[in-house]
Amino acid sequence: MGTKGAAGAKGSAGATGSGISRRSVLIGGAVTAVGAAALARDRLERAWWRLPGVEKSRTPGEVDYARATWTAASPANWRRADRPDDFGIDRVVIHVTQGSFRSAVKVFQDPGHGAAAHYVVRRDGHVAQMIRELDVAFHAGNRSYNERSVGIEHEGFVDRPQDFTAAMYGASARLTAAICGRYGIPVDRDHIIGHVEVPGADHTDPGKHWDWDRYMKLVRAAERAR
Repeated sequence: MGTKGAAGAKGSAGATGSGISRRSVLIGGAVTAVGAAALARDRLERAWWRLPGVEKSRTPGEVDYARATWTAASPANWRRADRPDDFGIDRVVIHVTQGSFRSAVKVFQDPGHGAAAHYVVRRDGHVAQMIRELDVAFHAGNRSYNERSVGIEHEGFVDRPQDFTAAMYGASARLTAAICGRYGIPVDRDHIIGHVEVPGADHTDPGKHWDWDRYMKLVRAAERAR
């Protein structure tokens, strides 16, 4: 087929030495230019809010989840953004703190820690929001996943199943269902994942004692009740 195409182009007025017509070259260049323009436009749309005078207004202490209380993380542990307008949100990442609720809050407020999650869920079901969902939290150890996900920490240790209480599972499931509903995230294990499942992650949480079957049933039930 290629030989036939080259022979047929030999007598054409716009042929090139390689058998590709000038028209094809021009069309290809135009397509490339259109693609580049679309990419530039997409980047501009993602970055518009960074321009002086157009940044979204924010209310100090405002939460995205009505049942959460606000406790701010250090600004060094997250990046200001405008999600989902600049980065689409399509994942929820489940973490375990490997410590107490209080210690998790303390390290997330430490500018030298370098990491924090959007939410921390306590054993009794209390939910603290530490970073707005529109901002990028440094929680997953993977830049792309940080940009596209919401991170939820859970008080406890991965080797202590007793730390994962019914109150914690229920509160976290309601939170995850609310996040999925807000951004149209499918309620399945492809989109609700553990930290260990993030590509390149060096963490093992939430660990083998996290009851995924129980948790996903609770998330689906909370989704239906919304």
